[in-house]
Amino acid sequence: MQKRLLMSDQTLFRSIDVFEIDYVPEFFNYRESQLKDLAYQVRPALEGGRALNAVCRGLPGTGKTTSVLRIFAELEQTTKKILPVYVNCQNDRTKYMVFSRIYAAIIGHAPARTGISIKSVMDAIGGALQRREISLIVCLDDANLLHYNNTLGDVVNSLLRLHQDYPGARAAVFATVSDMDLDLASELSRWVISPFRPSDIYFPPYDAEEIRGILQERIRVGLYPGVFPATILDRIVEQTMESGDVRVGLDLVKRAVLNAECAARTEVIEEDVTVAYEQAKHIHLAYSIRALSADERLLLRRIAELSQEQTEPLVSGAIYTGAKDKKISYTAFFKRLRKLDALRLVDLIRVQAGGRTSEVVLRYEPAKVVQICG
Repeated sequence: MQKRLLMSDQTLFRSIDVFEIDYVPEFFNYRESQLKDLAYQVRPALEGGRALNAVCRGLPGTGKTTSVLRIFAELEQTTKKILPVYVNCQNDRTKYMVFSRIYAAIIGHAPARTGISIKSVMDAIGGALQRREISLIVCLDDANLLHYNNTLGDVVNSLLRLHQDYPGARAAVFATVSDMDLDLASELSRWVISPFRPSDIYFPPYDAEEIRGILQERIRVGLYPGVFPATILDRIVEQTMESGDVRVGLDLVKRAVLNAECAARTEVIEEDVTVAYEQAKHIHLAYSIRALSADERLLLRRIAELSQEQTEPLVSGAIYTGAKDKKISYTAFFKRLRKLDALRLVDLIRVQAGGRTSEVVLRYEPAKVVQICG
């Protein structure tokens, strides 16, 4: 029987926003324990004090950001005592950019682009918190990226010591970290750790059944009945498990449905998923490269070039020795490698040589990396 075709004004989506990365679902399953832990950290602020600091630790796509945004949404709906501010550290990479984001949330508009010092921005934030008697909670999402830029300690310290210049100003930090090797307690200075002392909240990877449940719920809410067959969902789950990132599955579902719409079909077929995967497989690469500095992009390009030139494994020490930029120390060089690893652009595999010597494995096709790095 011939499949019914879509009319020109029809769509398969009830709500396409359901498949966006920043969507906060009404029913957020499989993270009840982590949500309870975050709610516990917030409780002192509800009673007029300062929230407790927390580090949400887990691989990309394990629900860290969504959990924090879920708590923040509840706070915005239920209390005026607390001001939650979300900062995406992939976009806001400097101290001034972070505090400008906080300033905009408190004052209602961004600070002027020129002629305003970081101290003036911080003074405005501290003064507003003091006058309005509200408690500030700042989420530094992907805070490890600030750490690689040697910015995290300064940002956290300045926030948590606002009360010294503005008595009564209360601020706390929720940091999400996707670098599982990063130990902030040992990496940050004692001067920063003293007021920080965060609680660790761990987000384990989703298993196959949890990924299936998440995608099924989004499909139920975001699509009309009968659009996405169960057999097609099985394939999406497999591809999502390979990446370890539930956001890959959400993106594949959305693209597959868009492909079915373009073909004027009312049901997704296997071909739609195949085409969607070809469309999406380099999206993460391009998005992650945008978060790199010029020097980090050069390093990634060099790793890609070496991967094309030689067949033996790449080792971090050899990459450093052959690098053209000899102005940086090995410690600074290795921080750049760790950032590439945290962004899932490379895999760092420790070798028996000891120390920080690691095998560096590129996660993408070298030619594509060279092309996107430019």
